[in-house]
Amino acid sequence: MSMCDSAKPVRVLVVDDSPTYRALLAGLIDSDARLRVVGVVDDGEQAVELAERIRPDVIVMDIHLPVVNGFAATRRIMETCPTRIVMVTATLNPHEVAESFEALESGALTVLGKPPGPGHENFDAARQELLNSLALMAEVPVVRRWPSTAFQCANPQVPAVSHASAISLVAIGASTGGPLALQAFLSALQPGISAPIVIVQHISLGFTDGLVQWLFRVSGYPIRVAAHGHRLESGVAYMAPEGAHMQVRGEGRIVLTDGAPVNGFRPAVATLFDSVTKEYGRRAAGLLMTGMGDDGAKELATMRKAGALTMVQDRESAVIYGMPGEAVRLGAAMHILAPHDMASTLKRLVPTLGERR
Repeated sequence: MSMCDSAKPVRVLVVDDSPTYRALLAGLIDSDARLRVVGVVDDGEQAVELAERIRPDVIVMDIHLPVVNGFAATRRIMETCPTRIVMVTATLNPHEVAESFEALESGALTVLGKPPGPGHENFDAARQELLNSLALMAEVPVVRRWPSTAFQCANPQVPAVSHASAISLVAIGASTGGPLALQAFLSALQPGISAPIVIVQHISLGFTDGLVQWLFRVSGYPIRVAAHGHRLESGVAYMAPEGAHMQVRGEGRIVLTDGAPVNGFRPAVATLFDSVTKEYGRRAAGLLMTGMGDDGAKELATMRKAGALTMVQDRESAVIYGMPGEAVRLGAAMHILAPHDMASTLKRLVPTLGERR
């Protein structure tokens, strides 16, 4: 039985330098029967000391802390007493958000936006995202320096694959843990492939621009936030913007719509995969990566039936196995691989930029 299914609540350490926000966060966590606050501290040095002493299941930690900041505290905790760490930040400045993703390089599992105060229009959604993430993180295996080892060690044997048609488009869906997976995938994809890439990543409001900046910095792969009417270019990745579904239409153009959320999300992986099936069929590759829920799993199965190449992230490298696990259950996965092995597979099938086959 998983920790989230058992009667024993997930033990959470809260680290934040704002007394008001510490009280808000502790109250939110204790209001959820799946969770229990076991410690509250206001600086990074105390976080390191208390983490080793009480061994919480999960730490929720602000990035901007006195004495020792969140990045340094995370590195020290991962080196001395590896713990699942969820970083939170209130900033919406794209450059500062991009810097916040450095927490993943330090060993944190994910970065989330801080829930705004009660009464704010986004309070309920942000609160639920945080609480669900904390509860699910308790199921993630913990190893020292987790991000630097998981993708390198998983699935060293890449299958020999072939595909009946030339792949003209790669479509990716990801949720919790997705930034780490995308970092590994895009980094391993260098030099770039000729097929454009379209991505739906569930992310906290205000984080998309910063995520794109960070992914470009750490991977070097050309990536931009998608815009309505953009023609897809070879060797470029496009991230769906916040608040809009992303689809692809004839002649390789991006279409953004403001339709109702699908599976609780807008943008939704399901919407993107549906359009890719209709427009590209067997000329597409669909990749479903880490995340809670099942967004895109059924649609990936439809892509496979239409002749597309389909891959899902393996359990060992996924932060949360919900979306890829459901895809496997539905028979949607032709291959189950770590992100860098997905990239290696595509490089065998899709010409790299400047290469002719």
